[in-house]
Amino acid sequence: MSSSIEDPGHGHSPAAWTAVVIMLLAITLGTVFFVLDMPALVWASAGLVVVGAIVGWAMAKAGYGANGAKYAAKQH
Repeated sequence: MSSSIEDPGHGHSPAAWTAVVIMLLAITLGTVFFVLDMPALVWASAGLVVVGAIVGWAMAKAGYGANGAKYAAKQH
């Protein structure tokens, strides 16, 4: 176990959580659309995964990432 002061938080930030929720929703919808044989919506879900990654990156750049100015880490 590490006791480093400069621990980045392992993704426990609003940017990371938002990105993961968007991407999980996209994967879930993509799976449902795949089973229902709706290829256009499967590809739209794949695009939503990319959107989730971009949203996470943009939020991190806006200061909501693990080392961002607008994020205060919670102590365990």
